[in-house]
Amino acid sequence: MQLYPNRLSPQVKQSLAPFYLIFGDEPQQKLESIECIREVAKQQGFDERQSLVVDNQFDWHSLVEATQTLSLFSSRQFIELELPTGKPGTEGSKVLSLLAEQANPDVLLVIHGAKIGKDVQSSKWFKLLDKSGVYVPCYPLEGKQLSQWVAAQMQQVGLQASAPICQLISDYCEGNLLAAKQEIQKLALLYPAGNPSLKDVENAVVDQSRFTVFHLVDVLLAGEAQKAVRMLYRLESEGIEPTIILWALTREWQTLQSLQFLRGSGQTINWNQHRIWGNRQALYQHALQRLSMQTLQQLQTKLAQLDHAIKQTTITRPYIELCHICLLFIPCDLGAIHLDYGVDV
Repeated sequence: MQLYPNRLSPQVKQSLAPFYLIFGDEPQQKLESIECIREVAKQQGFDERQSLVVDNQFDWHSLVEATQTLSLFSSRQFIELELPTGKPGTEGSKVLSLLAEQANPDVLLVIHGAKIGKDVQSSKWFKLLDKSGVYVPCYPLEGKQLSQWVAAQMQQVGLQASAPICQLISDYCEGNLLAAKQEIQKLALLYPAGNPSLKDVENAVVDQSRFTVFHLVDVLLAGEAQKAVRMLYRLESEGIEPTIILWALTREWQTLQSLQFLRGSGQTINWNQHRIWGNRQALYQHALQRLSMQTLQQLQTKLAQLDHAIKQTTITRPYIELCHICLLFIPCDLGAIHLDYGVDV
């Protein structure tokens, strides 16, 4: 059974499953999910907790022994198994499959790790554990889901969660739920009455949003200009090399130009051939509706100019030029703005 983190607590409190599979690339949700299970498990007599980490030297027999060894102080075992890669290997798959087929009501097994793909979810061991357990995928939150998470966190600590305040915290801490939680806890200490104003929150909250170049690309494909500029600012403050962003933008331009050519010639786009999977196809379709071949040609020129300039000279503020290029992905009409790179291009 699959449950998202915000639905886990009611299920756990109602009835503990023998197995929990917690995977994803959002650490705060993973931590909260594990702590939720720990708390309820302790209340139900799982006083003995063991933590195991699967690495190159891991002995899978130690997991079997852990499920069979009874403590002098507790008859119920709570075992946390960290599986960093999400792939237990041949021996591990056999052990996990065996444990799934011999579920013990006095043993609770929580397996957690990084984001997993369809190949792992389709494996025998995963299906067997999922059949009698719970799979909790922990993905980064964005947009409405992020605002709802912020509102829930604020309500938990007794803060009034108005829409503008939730949006402000979401914008400042997007991609960094741990920072968002810390800011909310700080607000609870600063304003014990629970009713800070929007101005109070603006003064108290520090911009701790965390983005990657790949987040930036998705925002550009979606056509969100203000968000893209804010991401660029954060990437610059984090010291990301401009050449990395230029590489990513050039790659996306090449993909969009190829797709637009196929679209313009009436050919069917083979998304798999371009390694664009189902969850991202809508982003590209949206971008293709906005970006004409003429705009893509302008992008090509700007990308080539910046690439040449970076290789030939030191640019004082390369992020200004990158911002100019990013806005062409929207597209914004910036044709009248001339950028002087200081070299002949």
